[in-house]
Amino acid sequence: MNLHLRHAIILLALAAALPAAPALAQKDYPNRPVRMIVPFSPGGSNDIMGRLVAGKLTESMGEQVVVDNRPGASGIIGTDIAAKSAPDGYTVLVMSLTFAVNPSLRSKLPYDTEKDLIPVTLIASAPLILVVHPSLPTKTVKEFIDYARANPGKLNFGSGGPGSTPHLAGEMLKSMAGLQMAHIPYKGGGPALADLIGGQIQLMLENIPSTLPFVKSGKLRGLAVTSKQRSPTAPDVPTLDEAGLKGFELTGWNGLFVPRGTPRAIVNRLHAETVKALAAPDVKQRLAAMSAVGGGEPPAQFAALVKAEIGKWAKITKEAGLKVD
Repeated sequence: MNLHLRHAIILLALAAALPAAPALAQKDYPNRPVRMIVPFSPGGSNDIMGRLVAGKLTESMGEQVVVDNRPGASGIIGTDIAAKSAPDGYTVLVMSLTFAVNPSLRSKLPYDTEKDLIPVTLIASAPLILVVHPSLPTKTVKEFIDYARANPGKLNFGSGGPGSTPHLAGEMLKSMAGLQMAHIPYKGGGPALADLIGGQIQLMLENIPSTLPFVKSGKLRGLAVTSKQRSPTAPDVPTLDEAGLKGFELTGWNGLFVPRGTPRAIVNRLHAETVKALAAPDVKQRLAAMSAVGGGEPPAQFAALVKAEIGKWAKITKEAGLKVD
């Protein structure tokens, strides 16, 4: 065969194969288990959301998505592990609003919040509920504020740790209502809730699913939710905004991230599979029961949300004088 003709045939064959390469890479992903890092203890809202999505991704992608809880330092330990993992799509991170708050609370982080992780999509968002121990002589937000102002420094509010969404909600409540209360951090929302029920602390702003059963049983008293609209799962509980703290709005969220450098095709695949998972009827039902709204925004839109949240909480933490080191 003529040498030039052979070269031409080889070049044509290579050119024909090139367009298929990205598609082939995406088709082959994943071909082994994917690790989903949840940087908090099992049982919390971040863990619940992660496991909900992990189960669906396992079904749709044909490979096991294994949840790996790496708690500690308000999510920083697990987030750092994810940020330093190989950018091959086999390590993903499910992180909460705390991701956007930690840069303002900590003078130094072991990773760059805005550069080392790629936002893939929002999983879900949900409000909190202000609950108090029934021993407090308060049945409304107004009565609670009046009581707290009359007893400065005597009330303690708990949270799952410094920089957690419940901690931030408590600080917002203090600031907007002009209250003097002490923050008692725990190693998770569960232990804090147990102490609230036992009367060791007096109040919390915690996720609705974990607190509502105790409100219904009378072990806790629900005063208000932190969203602008009432929660469908607690329609009789007013919002803090309508109860007198005008403009109070705080919604916790959970999102999916991957290490910087992860191929765009894999990011897009993870986004598409997560959207599919959130659209499943059983997932919608679970989210509704938790007063959560499913996400699914494209990566660019979620990245814009994360950036806006970082700026928002930088201002709030500075005004409140919050710092954790």
